[in-house]
Amino acid sequence: MKSKFRHIALIGKHQPPVAGGMQPSSRQVLDKLANFLHAEGCEVVFEQETHANAGMQGYAALDVAQIGRDCDLAVVVGGDGTMLGYGRKLAPYGVPLIGINQGRLGFITDIPLNQIEEVLRPMLRGKYEVDDRSLMLGKVWRDGHCVFEALAMNDVVVNRGSTAGMVELRVEVDGHFVARQRADGLIIATPTGSTAYALSAGGPLLHPSLPGWVMVPIAPHTLSNRPLVLADPGEIVIELVAGDASANFDMQSLASLLVRDRIAVRRSEHHARFLHPVGWSYFDTLREKLHWNEGVA
Repeated sequence: MKSKFRHIALIGKHQPPVAGGMQPSSRQVLDKLANFLHAEGCEVVFEQETHANAGMQGYAALDVAQIGRDCDLAVVVGGDGTMLGYGRKLAPYGVPLIGINQGRLGFITDIPLNQIEEVLRPMLRGKYEVDDRSLMLGKVWRDGHCVFEALAMNDVVVNRGSTAGMVELRVEVDGHFVARQRADGLIIATPTGSTAYALSAGGPLLHPSLPGWVMVPIAPHTLSNRPLVLADPGEIVIELVAGDASANFDMQSLASLLVRDRIAVRRSEHHARFLHPVGWSYFDTLREKLHWNEGVA
């Protein structure tokens, strides 16, 4: 039985071999992966930057739009940052992604380098778990005009700038005033992003199946200003009332905000689709990555 995926794009972050030879380079992994997929009856192409960085010969190089149009699967070699970035880019095209973990934590890139063929072979034949992740659409409004717009899978962050002082923010949800907050910033995170910056700022973990967001203040002036879980069909608007601040959308940054700028966040019509091996569990991932069982007999 051959693969149900006929046209597969390979994507990888350029990474040289680790000193001491303990981990192969991205070029070695991609070469092995391409040969394996070809043997499984798949047509293999490379994302164009991956193709250039890895120096792959004999394969077509496609940009994201071409991958979205022509491919029915993308296999990503790297860490969660690479997976999130291309998940966001490919979401409008509906192309699912499988992640090969070459990073550290690996919350969504869950196939180990030493088990690529063993784990990937049954997935290619249709034995996998589907994991759909919601995205946010963020816009920065200035004097009635949208000056910046981006999709985010992890979070939208309003952060204080280079000055030492706090920022003051006015927050609305669905047109209803919530609060004016003095803090180092504010995070609006999806369930995917709840294990990222929001977690380090004291926010809760949200299961990825929940249609919700978490709003987490960063070092708030008032201790009663706590994280808040919100339903994601609504719109959150953050207005910069005072202070020096910037806006960040999954590391896509607007260098600086002006006082009275408004950051509007709502659920995107697109979602990213990740494929995991059969038996994958979100709780297994949390337990492993957050070391919940350490010290338990």
